Amino acid sequence: MTTILITGSHGQLGNEMQQTAKRFPQFNYLYTDIEELDICDKAALDAFVKANAVNVIVNCAAYTAVDKAEDDVELCYKINADAVRNIGEIAAENNLKVVHVSTDYVFDGTNHIPYTEDQPVCPATVYGKSKLAGEQALLKTCKQAVILRTAWLYSSFGNNFVKTMMKLGTERDSLNVIFDQIGTPTYAADLAEAIMRIVSCRNFIPGIYHFSDEGVCSWYDFTKSIHRLAGITCDVHPIETKDYPARTPRPHYSVLNKAKIKSTYSIVIPHWEESLEKCIKILSKK
Repeated sequence: MTTILITGSHGQLGNEMQQTAKRFPQFNYLYTDIEELDICDKAALDAFVKANAVNVIVNCAAYTAVDKAEDDVELCYKINADAVRNIGEIAAENNLKVVHVSTDYVFDGTNHIPYTEDQPVCPATVYGKSKLAGEQALLKTCKQAVILRTAWLYSSFGNNFVKTMMKLGTERDSLNVIFDQIGTPTYAADLAEAIMRIVSCRNFIPGIYHFSDEGVCSWYDFTKSIHRLAGITCDVHPIETKDYPARTPRPHYSVLNKAKIKSTYSIVIPHWEESLEKCIKILSKK
């Protein structure tokens, strides 16, 4: 039986992987986070892989605090780049497959058409630069690696934009939300499904792929949909990025072209509003 090691299993994607894995009982799963396995410790990772006869590593672990990363550079690179290099080297030494999750932040967000995998990267933040360094390290060390860039991730698990807007919408009479940053909300459960489809595919084709849900919106549009689906009555006002002070720049345009992953792995991707409705139904029951 194929054994899959899933790192970062306590995060929103890691938790969704645990739910999705129940529909793929043909695999043996090992769920770890830093308490069980520190992927920054190469010797510990190597020993764990060998002791548990791991065949595939799905790396959901990441440093994702974009603003905090500007001051926490060393730790950010340690998790997003050095640990990924460890995974790549150990995977190569033990003939393992790797699926690693990256981000739209490897681009600077100045495009006006959806980003394809072969477009030049140009990260504008420490977070984006560290994630790009992780991509490069993995591609250099491991020939059997799939890198999945995603964007605007949310889930019924962990802290994310959907939960924040639902909370603020019930606490306040009005909210100001940015309307000139464009992207695609991505339900982590959909990304987990895509990962399992790739892992299950007999023809594992390494490389960089883009995955987000279908459709396009602004953070303002996203918030309006969240409130509508959750039955929240709150006045939401559109504002420009310049009117919302942030420590680090956010991509103005982070729409990803998904043609490659759809054609290579025959993955059907739902529209973001369809998936958002599913997530909010789960949250409403909690």
